[in-house]
Amino acid sequence: MDGSSPPRAALTIPDLVADGLVRADDAPVLEQVAQDFRLRLTPQMRAASARSDGVARQFVPTAAELIQRPEDLPDPIGDDAHAPVPGLTHRYPDRVILHVTKTCEVYCRFCFRRETVGDTGHLPQDQLDAALDYIARTPAIHEVILTGGDPLVLSARRIADLVARLADIAHVGVLRLHTRVPVVAPDRITDALIAALRQHPSVWIVLHTNHADELTAEARAALTRLADAGIPLLSQSVLLRGVNDSADTLEALFRALIRLRVKPYYLHHCDLARGAGHFRTTIDQGQAIMASLRGRLSGTALPTYVLDIPGGYGKVPIGPGYLVPDAQGWTVTDPNGQQHRYSDPES
Repeated sequence: MDGSSPPRAALTIPDLVADGLVRADDAPVLEQVAQDFRLRLTPQMRAASARSDGVARQFVPTAAELIQRPEDLPDPIGDDAHAPVPGLTHRYPDRVILHVTKTCEVYCRFCFRRETVGDTGHLPQDQLDAALDYIARTPAIHEVILTGGDPLVLSARRIADLVARLADIAHVGVLRLHTRVPVVAPDRITDALIAALRQHPSVWIVLHTNHADELTAEARAALTRLADAGIPLLSQSVLLRGVNDSADTLEALFRALIRLRVKPYYLHHCDLARGAGHFRTTIDQGQAIMASLRGRLSGTALPTYVLDIPGGYGKVPIGPGYLVPDAQGWTVTDPNGQQHRYSDPES
């Protein structure tokens, strides 16, 4: 496969000072942060960051990233622990993650792959061939998840070739792409890209977005193009202290997504990435937010709140508990906090 879109110009700390996103006095320490964790931001998100703290805090570096906590991990979700060949993670029997690139259009300050994204470019051809060969000879694999990095930084031609090769593997029934591109670089959602994606009969886009202020007019138009093309859209968000750790903020995001025909899928508890401790809430706080949202939003607009168990042991739902067993059956708490009795049938 050949060709990818030209890289955007590198972003520097002086650029952020010029934008008014960081103070000149903070520049020296932020240069140190940028040496440890890469910096990249699209023009669309630079503009959105100037308007919204909820966007800026996701992408603009701070000195807090230099603080390392005992629980921080270089590979929080265990990608390397489940890699049968380079570029592939096979954690669950029926699906694999194919890391087609280590490049993103933006580098999130809380990313669980922040140790490796931007370190190299696209997966070398020989490693990609080996990964596809592994998928082809492993019939238990029903679903392939393209991630990275961000798979939609690849050119439409490159994506078309990859999608076509996966479509030729009979047991791969679903192809999923995890991406931020429709929001952070909506100009990439072209007719050529949509045609490339539609070569597989069951392609799903899973959009990463954390705050309604990311959903600019251009982003909404890009998501509408994808939905109008018949490509199903899900979203995943990360619960982030100081960004979206309130029921009001998440309600606004999930309502906006549903209106755009994007089903909220996962709300992730923030992973144990190095230098991201200031973004983490407690699980109790996340459960309280989800309990509040349950009373405000329909099921179509509610994601599942999940924890990726550190070390690569998989995701588990960690939403609030509504049922507690007792001697007579169950005590059930409704979304308003009132309790009710429920009994199972006799065995």
